[in-house]
Amino acid sequence: MKIWSIEGNSQRLDGGSMFGNVPRALWSRWIEPDQQHRIPLACRCLLIKGLDGRNILLETGIGDFFEPKYKDRYGVLEDGHVLLQSLQAAGVSHEDIDAVILSHLHFDHAGGLLNSWNQDQAAELLFPNAQFFVGKYHWERAQQPHPRDRASFIPELNELLEQSGRLNLVSGDQHPWLGPQVRFSFSDGHTPGLMLTEITKADGTGGLVYCADLIPGRAWVHLPVTMGYDRYPEKLIDEKRRFLEDKLVRGVSLFFTHDHGCAMARVERDEKGRFTPVDQRQSIIGEPLI
Repeated sequence: MKIWSIEGNSQRLDGGSMFGNVPRALWSRWIEPDQQHRIPLACRCLLIKGLDGRNILLETGIGDFFEPKYKDRYGVLEDGHVLLQSLQAAGVSHEDIDAVILSHLHFDHAGGLLNSWNQDQAAELLFPNAQFFVGKYHWERAQQPHPRDRASFIPELNELLEQSGRLNLVSGDQHPWLGPQVRFSFSDGHTPGLMLTEITKADGTGGLVYCADLIPGRAWVHLPVTMGYDRYPEKLIDEKRRFLEDKLVRGVSLFFTHDHGCAMARVERDEKGRFTPVDQRQSIIGEPLI
């Protein structure tokens, strides 16, 4: 089994929104904003080759499905479907993917499931040979989103996933199709039913966890730091504390989706007891899981 960090289309979003109640004077030291107060954000995915002979993709990023006015509004930078290009560079196409695991269905995590926008063509689902895995509770929420995050969902995506006949709803810590090396836990602070995927080695030790929007990047490892997009910030902080304590004890690495400069790191506690990322990796290219 080997892993790749896979870059999708990147974004620039308002730094104040990404850092919630953290003052600009502080967060701008961590990530420098542009003249529009936006910060660079990755939409990074994780490719696993050779998990029981299968190719597994965690997340699909924001993709290229937005029409131009929304692409500009949400700060999507590149032209074209970068995820497909990145997969090709790793030696696979979207047709080669056997499973796509989605932490949640917000457009910056699931938009890459769709083909590039074309004013003369309806949205189509890519990954024709993949099983799709979504948390059951989050799926139910996505059918009738709350006004607070309705704009974060892609209305036509739910129907396309159902029509595919390959949608799997996850409610426990494992799914038989994926096997024992793939384990799930759930979080409600960012959005109800967020699914966190952990990949372990064959002996059940070590491995990594896809942090999704529970911890979007290094700056958010610090417990008080949350996003303005989070539904329940206090709950998220409590979930994050338990999550990081567990990963620290078990030696599980953190994989970041939105950190523009770091794909993976381990977590330690400093002399003041604060969680801090160490052994930071900007990219992972075909390496064994450790």
